[in-house]
Amino acid sequence: MRDIHKLWILIVLAAAACGLYLFDNLNGSFDYALPRRGVKVFAMVLTGVAIAYATVVFQTITHNRILTPSIMGLDSLYMLLQTVLIFFLGSGHITIINKQVNFLLSIAVMVIFALLFYKLLFKKDNQPIYFLLLIGIILGTFFGSVSTFLQVLIDPNEFQIVQDRMFASFNNVNADLVWLSLFFIVVLIGLAWRHNASLDVLSLGRDTAVNLGVGYDALVKKMLVLSAVLIAIATALVGPITFFGLIVANLSYQFFRSYKHSVVIAGASIISIVALVGGQWVVEHVFTFNTTLSVIINFVGGVYFIYLLLKESRSK
Repeated sequence: MRDIHKLWILIVLAAAACGLYLFDNLNGSFDYALPRRGVKVFAMVLTGVAIAYATVVFQTITHNRILTPSIMGLDSLYMLLQTVLIFFLGSGHITIINKQVNFLLSIAVMVIFALLFYKLLFKKDNQPIYFLLLIGIILGTFFGSVSTFLQVLIDPNEFQIVQDRMFASFNNVNADLVWLSLFFIVVLIGLAWRHNASLDVLSLGRDTAVNLGVGYDALVKKMLVLSAVLIAIATALVGPITFFGLIVANLSYQFFRSYKHSVVIAGASIISIVALVGGQWVVEHVFTFNTTLSVIINFVGGVYFIYLLLKESRSK
């Protein structure tokens, strides 16, 4: 019952943040400003929910609360794809100009990469999950190095477009992409929500989960693919946000202290909405667009990541 009260407190905060962002300083321009702000809020809600869900599930699978799906190299792959498209095809190509084509192409490339990656690594039974993470780190570093190399060679005018893709932005979100993302995210989370009870057992460890009748390997593969697809959608919609999942997932763990994934995931999703919508309001009205929300998130996330590492080392 206490968890329900906490969830309602977060829901009220999220509603207040959304209301503040939507209606603050409208100055009578309801017809023009309100729909545009609504699209941005909707994009932030979808992005926050997708990242929160994917991160909590990923951390349950890896039994590590300082890892996020970004460690698999999807953010680096997204930047590599954008850099390669602009470097070889130019900024005037349809894959860059047409946001729907770029969105679907980005999702397809990241999902195909994740599927091939998991298929190759899970060929042998009982493949250690940390071996998969190690390969993901290596590939992410490789993708980042290739992107940097191409960005050094690229035309300065073209590089400006690449630079815009390096950080998440909610200012130019396409409404059509938001509705498309809504469809994908609702379907994926709807299919995965029934596995929350199995994830509760999975968090106890492989041996305990197997003894209690959970199909461990099949569930891990399914949840890894789900996490990859959700992160791919969120990244393709607004751009990479490296540390965001780490922040909201760990805040949810500390706030609820519950083993139930239905509670932790719901809490992390609502916290992400408060953070994104409230943070975007601060960026626009306090910093007056002198910085971006992703820069603030990465800074806070980096500091929080160091804090978690130090906390882990002291507890051992």
